[in-house]
Amino acid sequence: MKKYLLFLMGLFVTLFLQAQIFSDYLADKTLRIDYLFTGNASKQEICLDGLSSLPSWAGRKHHLSELPLQGNGQIVMRDITSGTIIYRTSFSSLFQEWLETDEAKTVTKGFENSFLVPYPLLPAEIEITLLDPRRNIRASMKHVVDPSDILIHQKGNAHITPHTYLLQNGSTDQCIDVAILAEGYTQKEMDTFYKDANIACESLFSHEPFKSMKKCFNIVAVASPSEDRGVSVPRLGVWKRTAFNSHFSTFYSDRYLTTPRVKSIHDALAGIPYEHIIILANTEEYGGGGIYNSYTLTTAHHPKFCPVVVHEFGHSFGGLGDEYFYDDDVMTDTYPKDIEPWEQNISTRVNFASKWEDMLMKDTPIPTPPSESTKYPVGVYEGGGYSAKGIFRPADDCRMRTNEYPVFCQVCQRAIQRIINFYTE
Repeated sequence: MKKYLLFLMGLFVTLFLQAQIFSDYLADKTLRIDYLFTGNASKQEICLDGLSSLPSWAGRKHHLSELPLQGNGQIVMRDITSGTIIYRTSFSSLFQEWLETDEAKTVTKGFENSFLVPYPLLPAEIEITLLDPRRNIRASMKHVVDPSDILIHQKGNAHITPHTYLLQNGSTDQCIDVAILAEGYTQKEMDTFYKDANIACESLFSHEPFKSMKKCFNIVAVASPSEDRGVSVPRLGVWKRTAFNSHFSTFYSDRYLTTPRVKSIHDALAGIPYEHIIILANTEEYGGGGIYNSYTLTTAHHPKFCPVVVHEFGHSFGGLGDEYFYDDDVMTDTYPKDIEPWEQNISTRVNFASKWEDMLMKDTPIPTPPSESTKYPVGVYEGGGYSAKGIFRPADDCRMRTNEYPVFCQVCQRAIQRIINFYTE
C-alpha cells in the first residue's frame, strides 16, 4: 500500500511539473505554421508561407521536448531567452516522397505543408528540418515567432465548418482528437458523408489496439462541402471542383490519392479541436494515401474502403511503413539497406535491437520462412518497404501488407499502442 501511495504521489508530481512547464512557456492556443517546401532532387529549400492563431490547443501538454518517432522531418521550438526546447514534433511530407521520383530530377516544384504547435507566450525560435533517406539534413530553416505579431492571422473564431462528434470520451487534454473531413461531397450529400464517417470510425475501432484504447479518442466528423461530387481522376480526364482539390495519379501512380492543397484542409478545421486528420473521398475508385502526422486520404465507396482507411491511418497516425513488396525486386530506393528505417514495423537489421528483436521466440530462424508463420507469428520475414530483398517485416501478413488480412500484426499493435500512450499518458 505504501509503495502504491508513493507511486501515486510521484505520478501527481510528474503531471504537475509537466503542466507547469507548459504554462510557463505556452498558451492554451494553437500556432499554425504554413510552409512551402520547394526544390528538386539536387537542391531543396523551405519558405515560410504564413502564421495563424487558433483559439485552443488540442495537442499534448507533456513529453513536450520528446519525439514519438523520428519521422522524415522535425520541428523544434525554443524559448529565445533560455534556449530551452519548449516543443518538438516530427512528420513526413509528400514533397520528400516526390524527391525520390524521376520527375524531381528534371523539374522544380513547391508543396504546401501546415503544422500545428502550441502558441508561445514569448518570442520563440522555430527550427524546421527535412531529412533524406540516409538521415542527412536536406534543408533547414530557422525563424522567430513573436506572439504579439499583428500579421498572425486569427482563425477559428467565426465561420466554423459544421461538424458533429461521433465519439467524445473527454477533454482535448485527455484524449487524442481526430477529425474526419468530407471531400467531394456536395452540400446535399452530407447525410451520406456522416454515414461514411461512422463506417470509418467503426472500422478503426474494430482493430487492436484502437479497440481496447477507444476511450483515448475523440472523433469529430466535419462537413466540408464541395462544388462537385466525386474527386479528380486524371487518367480518365476527370477534374472536379472539390474542397481540397484531391486527385488520383499522384506521381503518376493510378491509385495514389493525395492533395496538394494542404492549407485548405486546415482552413476547414479552424475552430475545431484536432490533432490528426482523415479525409474521405466520395468516389468508387480504389486508392488512398497516408502521410505521417499530415493526413489520411481514402475513397469511401470502394468495396475495400474499410481496410484501406485503417491501413492509411496506420501510416498517418502510427508512422507505420508499408510491409508489401514486389516479387520481381522492383526497387524504389526509399530505404537504403545500410540504414535502419525509423518506421517501427520494417527493418534492415542494421539496428534490429531497436525494433522487435525482443519479441522473437528463442531460435526464430532469420529470415523466417513464410511456411513457418503459424509457429512464428512474430518473425523476421524478408520483403517489405517495397523491396523483396534486404528489408524485413515482423509477420508473414498484416493490415500493413494486404487488405485481406484482418488485423495489425503484434509488432504494429505495440507500435500504435506506444504512440497512443505517448499522447495520453
